[in-house]
Amino acid sequence: MAEPDAGLAAALGRIPSGVSILTARRNGQATGMLTSWVQQCAFEPPSVSVAVKQGRPMNAWLTPGSNFVLNLLAECHKNLVAHFGRGFPLEAPAFEGLELGACPADQPILLQSLAHLECEVSNRIAVGDHDLILARVVSGAIVGANEPMVHLRKSGLRY
Repeated sequence: MAEPDAGLAAALGRIPSGVSILTARRNGQATGMLTSWVQQCAFEPPSVSVAVKQGRPMNAWLTPGSNFVLNLLAECHKNLVAHFGRGFPLEAPAFEGLELGACPADQPILLQSLAHLECEVSNRIAVGDHDLILARVVSGAIVGANEPMVHLRKSGLRY
C-alpha cells in the first residue's frame, strides 16, 4: 500500500472535533471512553454520530436500542482526557475519584462535564477501521459555563 500524501494527512487533521467521554452501564458494569469523533447529524429527531474504533471494549455495548451518555468536555477538563485516554477494560473501575450522577435510563453522567447528552443507539455502520454509531438524543443539559474543548490533529490518519 502506498504512503498517504502528507498534504492529505495534514488537511484531514485540521477538521476540528469536540472532545467527550462516552459513558455507559450494562449488566451492572459501568465504564467510559474518550471520544473525539462526535457530530450532530440530524435535527428531527435530534441525533448524533460517534465513530468508535473497532475492537474497543465498549463498542460491543453500543447496539441498537442501547443507551449511553456523551459528556462534553471543556478546556479545563484535561484531567478527564488523561484519565479516560488510556482506556479501560469493561470490568475495570473507570470512575474512581470522579463524581457521578445518572440519567433517567440509569447511564452514568460525569458531574464535572461541560454538558451531557443522553443518547439511544438507532443504528451502526462499519466504516473502515471504525464503527459509526448513530444515536437519537433523548435529553441533555449544560452543566458548566466554559467553552468546549476542540481537538485538531497534526495528521488525520492517526490519533
